[in-house]
Amino acid sequence: MTQQKCTIKTYGHEVLKQVAEPVDKIDAETVALASQMIEMTERYNGIGLAAPQIGISKRIVVLMIPDDPACRAGSPGEELLLPRMPLTIINPEIIASSNETFSYDEGCLSVPDIFGPVIRPSSVVLRATLLDNSTIECECGGLLGRCIQHELDHLDGFLFVDRMTEEDRRNIDFKLFRLGRNGKKHNFERPCKK
Repeated sequence: MTQQKCTIKTYGHEVLKQVAEPVDKIDAETVALASQMIEMTERYNGIGLAAPQIGISKRIVVLMIPDDPACRAGSPGEELLLPRMPLTIINPEIIASSNETFSYDEGCLSVPDIFGPVIRPSSVVLRATLLDNSTIECECGGLLGRCIQHELDHLDGFLFVDRMTEEDRRNIDFKLFRLGRNGKKHNFERPCKK
């Protein structure tokens, strides 16, 4: 992994459709990349960012979920992880999902200014490695659970728009077309805010 210029890849970029490679070892380069991703997430007022969004096809995600009691669902993962934000998770995987689902409007730093409803499980069980090489496994609900599902989709080549119903997707197709056309003119890159 090498330090990337400060841009976010947008809808239409090929890296966003690839399955990311696992991280073999956590080293100084991994820590530096995580730090850069956290800085970029802060600049854009995001709540999560996956490495493919900055052009690195590795299974790394940073989370910056605000610890807002109104957004909590009372899951053990929220109790454990929200106080530790910002948090980097390495080789994360969802090992279980609840049968209960709910719809919520999502957006994405790689799909700027477009939002749409996505139905997802209410909670998931996350397993991941942290930067200190420790492993976590916990049930995550609320905004944290949704963000985990959204960001892990990036690691498998999916965007939130790929998870929308056909009808809801039709409502934003023209916006996506314009975003893709404009993105092509700019190499599907969104310069990082200063």
